[in-house]
Amino acid sequence: MGLFDRLRGDDDPRVAFFGIDGVPYSFLKDNASEFPNIASLAKEGSAGAIDSIVPPESSACWPALTTGVNPGETGVYGFQDREVGSYDTYVPMGRDVQATRIWDRVAESGRDATVMNVPVTFPPQRNVQRMVSGFLSPGVDKAAYPDELRNYLNSIDYRIDANAKLGHKEDKSEFIENAHETLEARYEAFRHYIEQDDWDLFFGVFMTTDRVNHFLFKHYEEDGEYKQEFIDFYKKVDEYLGKLRDALADDVTMVVASDHGFTSLDHEVHFNQWLADEGWLSYEDDDHEELGDIADDTAAYSLIPGRFYINLEGREPRGSVPEDEYEEKRTELKEMLENLEGPNGEKVCAQVVEKENAFRGDHEDIAPDLVAIPNYGFDLKAGFKGHDDVFGVGPRNGMHSFDNASLFVDDSNVTIPEDVDLLDIAPTILDLMNIEYSGNELDGRSLA
Repeated sequence: MGLFDRLRGDDDPRVAFFGIDGVPYSFLKDNASEFPNIASLAKEGSAGAIDSIVPPESSACWPALTTGVNPGETGVYGFQDREVGSYDTYVPMGRDVQATRIWDRVAESGRDATVMNVPVTFPPQRNVQRMVSGFLSPGVDKAAYPDELRNYLNSIDYRIDANAKLGHKEDKSEFIENAHETLEARYEAFRHYIEQDDWDLFFGVFMTTDRVNHFLFKHYEEDGEYKQEFIDFYKKVDEYLGKLRDALADDVTMVVASDHGFTSLDHEVHFNQWLADEGWLSYEDDDHEELGDIADDTAAYSLIPGRFYINLEGREPRGSVPEDEYEEKRTELKEMLENLEGPNGEKVCAQVVEKENAFRGDHEDIAPDLVAIPNYGFDLKAGFKGHDDVFGVGPRNGMHSFDNASLFVDDSNVTIPEDVDLLDIAPTILDLMNIEYSGNELDGRSLA
C-alpha cells in the first residue's frame, strides 16, 4: 500500500495500464529468456494472445480499447474518416470519440486518473487528474494539462512520438537512436507519476514499439542487419516494465497490452489503383489527389486500412449505385477481394467482413461497407494520387496484424481464454477497480 493510500484511508483497488503499441504476443513468448520481466509477469499473473478489432489500425484500436465498444459506437474507424453525406475526410481526434472512456468512468466515480500518451486523445481532457495526449498531438505545450505536467514534461525533453521519417533511411542508426531517446523520456515520465502514487488509474502507452516494428520487424524475422538492435530495443522495454512493476504499490494491478499484432511486410497493396484497373473507380480529371476527385460513375472506393465503400445513391453526394443494387454490388466486390492474389499467387485477404458483422451503434453512418483483413505480408493502402502498379514496396518492412496482440495481467485470478479480443480489456479494468457499469453498455466482457 502506497503512502497516499495510507493518508487518504482509501482501500479501493487500483490499476496501472501500460500499452505496448503493436507488440505481438508470440514475439514476447518466443523470446522469454531475453525479456525476464515480461516472462515473470506472465508466469506470476495471466498472459495470452488476443485479437484486435476490425480494422486493426491504431486510430480505431485505441478508442475501442479505452471504451470497450466497437467503432460503430466510438465513431472512429481509422486514421482518416469520411464526413457524413460528403466526400470530405478528416483525421479523428479525441473529441471525435463518441463513447465513454475508462478514465471518464473513473472520474465519474469520484476517483483520479492519470492518462499519458494514449493515441486519439487530443486535446487533453480537463475532467481527469492529468493528461498528456499521444499520437497526432501537435506537441507537449498544447497536449499536456495541467501546467505542472506540461512544465515537468518539457524539463525532461518528453516527446509525443518518435521521428518515423528517420526510419525511411536505409541506414537505420539515427532512427534507432531517436526511438531509444523517445522511449527513455516516456519511461522517465511514467516512473515519475507512478511513484507520485496519487492516482487510482494510471493509463500510459509506449507508442515507440509500433514505430520500431514498422521499420525493423522483418530484420528480426529474417535475421536481417538490424535484428540485434531490434532485440536490444525490446530488452529496454522489458527493463522499464520491470522497474515500473516494482514501483507499484501492493493495491495496484498491472495490466500490459497491445492494440494489434505485427508481422513482416512483403507487398503494399494500392486498392484504389486496383479498383480503377477493375473499372470500379474513375476520376473527374488526371490531376486527382483526394476522395472528392472521384467521378460520378465510380462504383466503389477505399480508405486505409482495407475499408471499402460502395458509392451509394442517396448516401454519397455523387452516388452511382442504386439502393436496390447495393447488395449485389457489395457481394460482387467481396468475392473479388476474396479471390485477389498477390504477385506470387498468395491470397491477399484472410477474410472480408461485411459492416453489419463488425460494427453496431449510433455512429454506423460512416461505417465502411466491407473491411478486408489481410493475410500476413500484405499491407493494405488506399490513396487517390494513383500508382503505376497495384503491388509495390515502400520504406516499411513491418505491418499490423489482426491476431496475435498481447495481454498480460498481474493477477492469476484473471483468465485469458482463446477468444479474447481488444474489447474485453476495458470491462476487465473496471472490474479490477470495482467500478460499476451496466453489462449492456460495453461490447466486451470482463476477464476478472
